[in-house]
Amino acid sequence: MGVAIRNEGKKVNSNINVTPMVDVMLVLLIIFMVITPMLQQKVQIDMATVVNPTAMPDADKEDAIVVAVTRDGRIYLGQNPVDPSQLGSQVRDKLAEKTDKTIFIRADARAQFKVVEDAIDDVRTAGVETVDLLTQKREGNQAAGGQ
Repeated sequence: MGVAIRNEGKKVNSNINVTPMVDVMLVLLIIFMVITPMLQQKVQIDMATVVNPTAMPDADKEDAIVVAVTRDGRIYLGQNPVDPSQLGSQVRDKLAEKTDKTIFIRADARAQFKVVEDAIDDVRTAGVETVDLLTQKREGNQAAGGQ
């Protein structure tokens, strides 16, 4: 009577197969490369800085209506450039589907006041109840006058 000895321990593969992990990482990299530019939903503007800004968390919501005025006088509704004569009608169309009639203005600190004032007048005549001006908190020296 013979005893059968198995040598299954010699068949164990101790190498780690990294190919599936590399495949997953490449897919994630491609997804993040495609999604990242879409996350930037704001027009690049140097907003006015203030010492004590008021927090406006509603401005970061996805359904918030934001009008941006750039330094060179261009007006944007969200990310889309808008002809100043069409701003009121486009805001009115967006307000038709909302119950909250608040508009947020992101104006460049060096934008001409007349352009910002005209944009505010246009959105007010479109039926906006509240116009909020977005600013940034001043960093570093808190008081310009040395206080």
